[in-house]
Amino acid sequence: MSHLITNPSVKELFTSLMADELNLTTGFVWFLVATVISMIGGAIGGMLLGGRDIGYQFSALLGGLFGPAGVIPGVVLALIVIDLLRSF
Repeated sequence: MSHLITNPSVKELFTSLMADELNLTTGFVWFLVATVISMIGGAIGGMLLGGRDIGYQFSALLGGLFGPAGVIPGVVLALIVIDLLRSF
């Protein structure tokens, strides 16, 4: 584990994330974080909406699959706009 933390590439990634830089790697990391959070939120929303009717596991599965459908295009568009605004 200590080898992973002392790796120069990982140090550079964490430095870029902390310094608020937006490049291809940090954009991909933020994209993955947003996708995972939207899957969790979709699963919770699916359980709240249809848990009693179709079962909690099935509604969580459907919510987790359909949750990122609206988030992924929004995150990609937001990253593009932020990158364009940073160039001014």
